[in-house]
Amino acid sequence: MERKVPKETLESVVLFGNVQMSTQFIGEVLQMGIPVSIFSAKGKYFGRLESTMFSNVDSLKSQMLSLENEVLTLALAKKVLMAKVHNQKVLLQRYNRDRNIITHEISHLDQMEKHIDTGRSIEQIIGYEGSAARVYFTGLGNLVPKEFRFSGRTRRPPKDPFNSLLSLGYTLLMYEIYGDITSRGLNPYGGFLHKDKRSHPTLASDLMEEWRPVIVDSLVMSLMTRREMNQEHFNQDDENGAVYISNSGMRIFLSKFEKKLRTDIKYREDKSSMSFRKAIWSQTGDLLKVFQHKDADYYQGLRIR
Repeated sequence: MERKVPKETLESVVLFGNVQMSTQFIGEVLQMGIPVSIFSAKGKYFGRLESTMFSNVDSLKSQMLSLENEVLTLALAKKVLMAKVHNQKVLLQRYNRDRNIITHEISHLDQMEKHIDTGRSIEQIIGYEGSAARVYFTGLGNLVPKEFRFSGRTRRPPKDPFNSLLSLGYTLLMYEIYGDITSRGLNPYGGFLHKDKRSHPTLASDLMEEWRPVIVDSLVMSLMTRREMNQEHFNQDDENGAVYISNSGMRIFLSKFEKKLRTDIKYREDKSSMSFRKAIWSQTGDLLKVFQHKDADYYQGLRIR
C-alpha cells in the first residue's frame, strides 16, 4: 500500500526487511540530516545511513577529555542509574496498585537507588543496578497476564514473547538515541558508564538506561495487559527455543513504538510538554553541556511520577 508522508514531518526513518531506497530519497534525507536505520525483517540491526554535516571536532574533544575525569563520570553514571531504578520502581507501583503482590520488589528497588547514590565507584553502582534489574524483571513477570509470564530477562535469543518485544524495543531505542548523539557531534562509541567494547555504541547504551522502563517496558506491559498482542503474533524456533515476533506482530509493535515516541509528556517541572523523542534530544543536549563545562550538574536524570 502506497502512502505519502510530508518530508517536513520526518524525524527519523527505520527500514525493516527488503526495502529499497532511491538515490533521490537518500540525497534528501542526507541533506535534511535525518538518520536512516536499517534492520532485518526480524529486527537485527544492520547499520545506518547518516549525514556527515554534524561532525564537530570541538564536541568530540570535550567528550573524550570528560571521559578521563573519574569524578565527573561517576557523578553522571549515578544520575542515570538512579533515574533508571526510580523509573522501574514507579512502573511496578503503577501495575501493582490494585493487586499489592510485589511489595518486596518495590522495596528492594528503593534500597538499590539509595545504594547507588552513595556508591564509590562505577563498578559498585553497576552491581547495585544489576541487583535492582533482576528483582525488577521478576516483579514484571508476576504482573503480566499468565500466558505471557516469564521468569527473568533472556537475550540472544529471547525465550518468550515478553523478552522478544523487550529486545526489539531496546534495539530501536538505542539507535534512536544513537542518531541524536551523532547529530551533536559526539561519538556514540565512547561511554561513561558501560565498558567500551568493539562495535557496541556504548554512549547510546548509557543514555538509554533511564529510558528503558519509561518507553519500552511500559509499552510492552501495555500491549500485554490490554491484550493488543497475543500468542498468534509470535513464532518459536524449535531448534534453539527462540521466540520471534511475526510479521503482523512486528507491524503492531512498530506502529505503537513510533506513536509512543511522538506522545507528549511533561518532561520536567522546569520544561514545557514535549514528545518523548524530543525529550530524548533534550537529554542528549544536556549531556553535551556536561562535556563542554566538565560539570555533571548540567544533566538531570528523567524521573517519572
